[in-house]
Amino acid sequence: MSESTSAPAAADEPPSAAGEGPPGAARGGFARLWGASTASNLGDGVTMVAFPWLATTLTDDAFLIAAMGVALRLPWLLFSLPAGVLADRLDRRRVMVTMNAARALVICLLGLLVAADAHSLPVLYLCALALGFAEVLVDNTAQVILPAVVGKDGLALANGRLLSTQIVTDDFVGRPLGGVLLGVSLALPFAFGAGAAAIAAVLLLTLRGTYRAAPAAPGPRRPVRAEIAEGVRWLWAHPLLRPLAVALALLNTAGAAVLAIQVLYAREILGLGSLGFAVFTAASGVGGLLGGLLAHRVTRRIGRVRSLMLLLVLELGAYVVGAVSSSALLVGAVVAVAGFGAVLWNVVTVSLRQALVPDALLGRVNSVYRLLGWGCLPVGMVVSGALVTLVEHGVGREAGLRTPFVLAAVLTCGTFWYLRRHLTARTLPG
Repeated sequence: MSESTSAPAAADEPPSAAGEGPPGAARGGFARLWGASTASNLGDGVTMVAFPWLATTLTDDAFLIAAMGVALRLPWLLFSLPAGVLADRLDRRRVMVTMNAARALVICLLGLLVAADAHSLPVLYLCALALGFAEVLVDNTAQVILPAVVGKDGLALANGRLLSTQIVTDDFVGRPLGGVLLGVSLALPFAFGAGAAAIAAVLLLTLRGTYRAAPAAPGPRRPVRAEIAEGVRWLWAHPLLRPLAVALALLNTAGAAVLAIQVLYAREILGLGSLGFAVFTAASGVGGLLGGLLAHRVTRRIGRVRSLMLLLVLELGAYVVGAVSSSALLVGAVVAVAGFGAVLWNVVTVSLRQALVPDALLGRVNSVYRLLGWGCLPVGMVVSGALVTLVEHGVGREAGLRTPFVLAAVLTCGTFWYLRRHLTARTLPG
């Protein structure tokens, strides 16, 4: 597989401490990491329902409530690149333990304030920002520590299991559980979330070995800006990961355009009520769960390139159906199939990054890659809203709500053409 000329010669090996030991030890390490991820995602599912609900008890201003989501996601734009530097400088296990402990402390403090009826919107925003910064560090570091835990041959299977578990615990268990706990007490979901984060920290503490990246070259530590720039240059010079990063940005822009008007589309075009909308939004998770369980088998059978192109075909089909159909059953079915393809894409591309990027650069390159993926989401939403308004005034409401699906289909076709040019035998011979 082709590598950038800037990659060090010995970069493909995992850290020595984590790479040692018999296979049983490696599986035991993954079990702890898997358990910590399960606990963390379960807590996230509960608290992500509780945060906006708690905001609605303080205000009915739509802008102020929407600002809660901005506070949770803003750290991905502000902190993603520095988080990559920290993941490459520090012991990755300790970073995850510290950040999960910090999450437990913040959520516990918020729960106590809610129980004492001493919370306010500014307090919610500050807590959301703090949790967002911790999430950036935890999520980025969790991806870059995995090769040292399972070895590069086990990445596809491990990523599939982690993604499947995330979908189950976050979407199918955590969110409904959060609603039940809110019905008992406003403070109870935060107590649960704090406990889940604390359990994740304890499980990570039991991981044996040192998970600090070996430096690419001896010498004094360079400025953060220089290290970030190195990660950007490495990704942009790579003949495979650069086009995958660009493709992810295009796909996420397309997905965000549809997501921005999803609730209006479901209500006005598909005729769904609140329960129907809840089932409709879970359709993608059903397909994603199957994708996570079967991804390693699919990639072995049809190969990585065909697996990536399969997602584009499935996404295109879902957007075309959404643009022309008014059947909730049909649209829900194609959304579920596209969810399968989306998780298949994630398993393949995350595993490729973990296998290709030098360990000393993995945190930084991964953070740049994810910044491209997350940073385009607000762009897609803004463009979608403007486009719907423009078409609605010129043609009509229904045409306006269907237009983002047309835009998404065009972007997906462009992504297919782009990847067909760049995914070649030279860049991905296997």
